[in-house]
Amino acid sequence: MADSAPLPFRAAVDALRGARLRPEIEIDPTRPPQRLAPYAYALEAAVVENDEDLADGRLVLLHDPSGHDAWQGTFRLVTLVRAELEPEMAADPLLPEVCWSWLTGALRARGLSAGEASGTVTRAGSHYFGGLSERPPASQIEIRASWTPREGSGGVPDAGAHLAAWCDLLCQIAGLPPAGPGDGSVVSLPQRRGPLSP
Repeated sequence: MADSAPLPFRAAVDALRGARLRPEIEIDPTRPPQRLAPYAYALEAAVVENDEDLADGRLVLLHDPSGHDAWQGTFRLVTLVRAELEPEMAADPLLPEVCWSWLTGALRARGLSAGEASGTVTRAGSHYFGGLSERPPASQIEIRASWTPREGSGGVPDAGAHLAAWCDLLCQIAGLPPAGPGDGSVVSLPQRRGPLSP
């Protein structure tokens, strides 16, 4: 990140770097998109248990010091989260609504607001043929979303808390039990059978 980046953006990135996350989360910075905003910072994460990737995702922090009408603010968080499902779970007609509620619920559980939230929940099934015919059918769920974090003092959002909420979502879609107290009513997806196919 360039030293010339605005102070609020640098503070938000520092908060992302300093966030304390569950031990199952493996997270690394990655190349951010170049054209969505003047300043961007991106992270890739995977939920790993017993050397198995259960879910993965990407979170991008965008910043436009001039503000953005569609965002209703100067910061925006953009995400992609995906995991493989058991076929019977993927067939549940309420699955998209449930997965979207996990995102909004993860933010609310940490006392965070998500202005101008939007996104999609997509489920897909794969059947393999030819040289791949020995693979069993696979079903995947994918959440693409973006929201505007509320800016606090100095125009800086609590980016670390938003990252922690996003990781809560990632763990939930991976099928892990809740980590924090008071989360016992949360229902997670059953753990998937194996890594996502390329």
